[in-house]
Amino acid sequence: MIKVKNNHRTLNKYSKAFYHDWGIMTIKELKEKSILYRETTLRIIRDAQSGHTGGDLSCIDILNVLYNEILNISPDRVNDPNRDRYVQSKGHAAEALYAVLSENGFMPKEWTKNVGGYLSPATGHPTKNIPGIEQNTGALGHGLPMAVGMAIAGKLDERPYRVFTLIGDGELAEGTNWEASMAASHYQLDNLIVIIDRNRLQISGTTEEVMGSNRCKPSLNHSVFAFEKSTEMTWQPFLLY
Repeated sequence: MIKVKNNHRTLNKYSKAFYHDWGIMTIKELKEKSILYRETTLRIIRDAQSGHTGGDLSCIDILNVLYNEILNISPDRVNDPNRDRYVQSKGHAAEALYAVLSENGFMPKEWTKNVGGYLSPATGHPTKNIPGIEQNTGALGHGLPMAVGMAIAGKLDERPYRVFTLIGDGELAEGTNWEASMAASHYQLDNLIVIIDRNRLQISGTTEEVMGSNRCKPSLNHSVFAFEKSTEMTWQPFLLY
């Protein structure tokens, strides 16, 4: 986990600076980045007159830390076979992803002014037309299975990259997530990290009203949790507040 002390971080295997001689951001700097990303996201939604505001805003901080602190990737290395992979399974939060990618130099900021428009490369859900996007997503429940496949490929090719995927808590109702979780455990994919955005909203109500996820173990009574495969061939959870 990233340990915070006196507004700074301790390096660990999840940090970009662990792999490169890059500086790491302070908590204050990260908070300022999140404000910028939120402003850009809301502007995208306003200009497009469409979007998923709640799902976008609930994952801004996650994307901020991933792209600025965690992922071993940069705009000039989107085709590097050793780059980390990120799959946004909750594809309806495309506006948040576009905000982060555009502000971090992966895609032209001009593209964010016509999201979902005629002939725009930035559609309502993420596609591989955008540099830095690994998979087309939006059909819920597909991101984790694809991430599992990418993690298996990394093992077979003896590549050092890690695979991260972000799924919504309402998306846990999709059975493909549980099949993929079983496969990840079976193949001991310790290069796979799954993050669940626990915003407690799903389609037309709360997750507990639509399909209660509090029956899952470990409990999802926290805003977000990430988990990776442990050496005991089970999922190891980390609660993130």
